Amino acid sequence: MSNYSKPDYWSLKAQKEGYPARSVYKLKEMDEKFGLFRSLSGDTGSHADRSSPDREGRIFRVLDLGAAPGSWSLYVLRKGGAFLTAADLSPLSRQYDKGLFDGDNFCFIQGDITDQKIREEILSHGPYSLVISDAAPATTGNRSVDTLRSLGLAEAVLSYADGLTKGGSMVIKVFQGGDTAEILKRLRELFATGKSFKPEACRSESFETYYLGLNKK
Repeated sequence: MSNYSKPDYWSLKAQKEGYPARSVYKLKEMDEKFGLFRSLSGDTGSHADRSSPDREGRIFRVLDLGAAPGSWSLYVLRKGGAFLTAADLSPLSRQYDKGLFDGDNFCFIQGDITDQKIREEILSHGPYSLVISDAAPATTGNRSVDTLRSLGLAEAVLSYADGLTKGGSMVIKVFQGGDTAEILKRLRELFATGKSFKPEACRSESFETYYLGLNKK
């Protein structure tokens, strides 16, 4: 997404802690601030996954859209206790996963999340308690164009709210500007709480931010 060449504090920290990208600390901060994974406690596995139920029959289902290179997926898998489905046009980096991407509690789907067949395959692994997305479009350097592309991608991610359980949550990355506020408005209609949050790990010059929908109605 970017042309940044000099590693900063967050990039170096990611390398040291075994993540392919600095974006992991954005998810970590949102998790710590909003309790994203604590909200999974209501999923009791009534829709037991055919490949990976845990011993108590409880399955926490997380969907990571736009997952490559894999930092957010690794964060989820290292926390444990979740069945994770991840999707992206590109494959995930295997540099740091140490076999986690080969586990029975993980499914990767390579393809376009707006494609109907891919969408159906993704939703077949639900319902989900949490949908997270750090997906971003290919950027042009033109803020208006990039914001418009981001809006289209955010709308595609928002459509996966249909696959969330009641009480579930969603995180969507957007480029601020244009009609992106409409995404936040729709989150507030679908969820008990909808808010905008820019994690500390976002670059100061970046116009990205995250919209969160907490506790689906």
